[in-house]
Amino acid sequence: MRALSSNRPIAILLSCLLYLLLTQAFGALAALAAQTPGNDLRRSPIVRAVEKVAPAVVNITAARQEQRSMNPFADFFGQEMQPFFGQMFPETQRTVIATSLGSGVIIDGKAGLILTNAHVVAEATDVTVRLQDGREFGVELVGADPDFDLAVLRVDRKELKGQALPQTAMGDSSSILIGETVIAIGNPFGFTHTVTTGVISAVNRTIRTDEVAFTDFIQTDAAINPGNSGGPLLNILGELIGVNTAIQAQAQGIGFAIPINKARRVVDELVASGRVAHIWLGLDGQDLDQASASYFGLARCAGMLVTLVRPGTPAARAGLKPGDVLQTVDGLAVQDKDHYLDILRNYTVNQPMTLGVQRDGKLLKVEARGARFDAATAKRLAAERWGLGIDERSSRGAAAVSSVNPNSPAGKLGLRSGDAILQIGAYHMANADDFIKAFSRYRLKNTVLMKVARGGRAYIVRLRI
Repeated sequence: MRALSSNRPIAILLSCLLYLLLTQAFGALAALAAQTPGNDLRRSPIVRAVEKVAPAVVNITAARQEQRSMNPFADFFGQEMQPFFGQMFPETQRTVIATSLGSGVIIDGKAGLILTNAHVVAEATDVTVRLQDGREFGVELVGADPDFDLAVLRVDRKELKGQALPQTAMGDSSSILIGETVIAIGNPFGFTHTVTTGVISAVNRTIRTDEVAFTDFIQTDAAINPGNSGGPLLNILGELIGVNTAIQAQAQGIGFAIPINKARRVVDELVASGRVAHIWLGLDGQDLDQASASYFGLARCAGMLVTLVRPGTPAARAGLKPGDVLQTVDGLAVQDKDHYLDILRNYTVNQPMTLGVQRDGKLLKVEARGARFDAATAKRLAAERWGLGIDERSSRGAAAVSSVNPNSPAGKLGLRSGDAILQIGAYHMANADDFIKAFSRYRLKNTVLMKVARGGRAYIVRLRI
């Protein structure tokens, strides 16, 4: 009892000292808060990142000419009567100016370079960008690549008058973390410089459409709506880590962005030459179904069956043979033909890759280096696989057919020399170069949709290979 009584004064003294210390600490914090403006307390890392980058985000307005079918009596007849009376009063073609909205981000303020999506400025005859401070500039297209859905625009240096535009700091998309906070800035539905936030939901996502597959996308739950395309995806430091590009329409809260490390390589090539060099290995293939997967002893229906290896190509030098099943490229599982072609787009000419091949029940590893898929190769293969020759002087919004092999898929479809190809899949034709780009994308397809003009009329046809 005495021991307890003797310790009581010490305990009381310690309690008093602790009270005094806490009082002084809270007083200091209150004094600091009183001296700090309210805006500074609300200026979170997200706010700071937006303040840093927003001046370098642009709203893009692209104008393009479109041919639209017009019937002067359509409103009078009504839609339900159009099949009957439309034959009596044929439709006429009318040229109209259509505009679309998108976003972009300035990546080089001195040179006036802007990064955006290729589809934002596809077929545009006039493109204008508007900055956050209200300034507007006309821009020229430096280059675009639909396969990557990336384009680079340039503000005329005369309009800059020697002044540099604000630009965005580049980040490193290889170091992004699942769950980290990200910020999207864009022009959704025409609401300029809209900011949304979310987290990194996943990386290395594959997006499939009816025609192609895109790989290596960043997935985020930050709201990305029409008009956000081409805008920046930022980390909390205000660094550019992706280019917003795709929306999963059938799902909510899912957006996608092209990793900036992938975009950098495309930008460098577009700025240097106006185009991106694509590669090929020199093989043809077909998708596997369940029966063929079982025949080859595969546990799952994935990969690409090699059906042809062309002599003298990288595939031939690597030792690939018809009947091999291509399963991986540098450890990444190949799902099908479309996926294989999209994987190749991530490689440059002569860049080494390791192919995982199933042959006679064994998994082999072979080394290969892609060769440039140039115009001469594309024309030769188009004549061989589709049976089409294209006039190199093609212009005025079409690729002109110069020859057709009567025994080829094109010949059996009924295409003729002199036909004008207006569109192949998602690719609109402006000249022979666009035909080559489209063939590069769809060369392994068994069916390709085309829009062909003949005698003043346009037709949608299905080329079966």
